[in-house]
Amino acid sequence: MHAQPLCFLARNSCLCNFDQILHAKTLTLSVMSSPVYLKPNSEIVLCIDDNQDVLECEKAFLESFGYTVLIAPSGGKGLELAFLHSIDVVIVDYLMPEMNGLELAVKMRRLRPHAPIIMLSGAMDIPPNALSSVDVFIAKNHLASQLLPAIVQLQAC
Repeated sequence: MHAQPLCFLARNSCLCNFDQILHAKTLTLSVMSSPVYLKPNSEIVLCIDDNQDVLECEKAFLESFGYTVLIAPSGGKGLELAFLHSIDVVIVDYLMPEMNGLELAVKMRRLRPHAPIIMLSGAMDIPPNALSSVDVFIAKNHLASQLLPAIVQLQAC
């Protein structure tokens, strides 16, 4: 079975403009120097964000590439899901009520020490200790062009 190339509509397209991205799956990812290939998988990705629209968009997008996606609207719910399921990758928003991304990353590392953590944020002033607690940081305005390559790279490690 051959792997299929990863792709996005455009480098700076918004992930939530999902219909356009799905129709562009045959394009080569323009931000990579060489094509990246997604192997058929059943990896489980846990997405944690207090914005339901972002969660639904991430879920639909990642499922279109063969991932199983669990979503949680809060850090507490995300930890519950991580306790119940074997998680391969965690995607967490930094700015959330009750438990921010740093607090969640610290707790997630204790619960799932081998699961890589990707932190997202619309804000660019993330404290250095928050950045050092995760494997990858992606600004939300670059989500469409950087999320899938980041997941693929983390899976290769």
